[in-house]
Amino acid sequence: MKLGIVTIPRRMAETSTTPVIEQVVSIAQNVEKLGFHGLWVTDAFARGFPTLDPLVLLGVLAGTTKTIELGTCVVQLPLRHPVEHAHRVQTLNLLANGRLRFGVGSGSTKHDFDAVQADYEARFKTLPAYLAVMQRVWNGEGVYGPPISVWPGTEGGPPVMLGAWRSQRWINLAAHHCQGWIASGIHGSYEDLELGIKMYREAGGKRVILANVFTEFRPDTPVGISHHVPKITLQCTPAEAKERLKRLEGMGVDDVLCVVPADDPSQLDTIRGLI
Repeated sequence: MKLGIVTIPRRMAETSTTPVIEQVVSIAQNVEKLGFHGLWVTDAFARGFPTLDPLVLLGVLAGTTKTIELGTCVVQLPLRHPVEHAHRVQTLNLLANGRLRFGVGSGSTKHDFDAVQADYEARFKTLPAYLAVMQRVWNGEGVYGPPISVWPGTEGGPPVMLGAWRSQRWINLAAHHCQGWIASGIHGSYEDLELGIKMYREAGGKRVILANVFTEFRPDTPVGISHHVPKITLQCTPAEAKERLKRLEGMGVDDVLCVVPADDPSQLDTIRGLI
């Protein structure tokens, strides 16, 4: 099982006077230096606090790292035009030299949809439709008009990881049309995860990623986002964290993506010691 790191720059900006660009580059380079498998970023806006566009952010990190995976967990696909979005993702994948892992989802926050006049109620229909359009664009097809020329070396697009609940519909989409399934440490319990993995493997799925596992080794320090209390965390001692990781590995998880406290990046060293 591999460990990756999720960084949420807005949290760092709230606790430091260091420019955000220096913060994110430092985190990415340290993640690479310590031998983690990848660095992943989230997608949110119109939430009442500043955030960064995930593709622009990863474009910067693509030029300041060399070996780690760069991923999104997850981009809300229904919020962008699929052809223009496919072109930007193709650009990022090229700049990252094929290291991009494109995690996508339907979105879950109505404010984000309202901000760009997107249909929140139709998001579950829009997600597979937009994904199919983007995959056609990456194959060099014209969808609504002339095709977008595919840059040599990016044909077919990046590996796509579907972040979704464990219903059979989404499991089948992840297994048959994507290269991985992303489960949530915030919303999914151990029991839900185990059932989802079984369904995914039976459908022929390959890579299982557990994202947004909030990690905190300092006692009495709360973890989570807004009003959500995460169901699967590494909020414990390092010894207990190792046992929880062993449990996840035994269930068939291929990657765990840890959210590290921005005000204590030294915990990266402790996490690395768990491997």
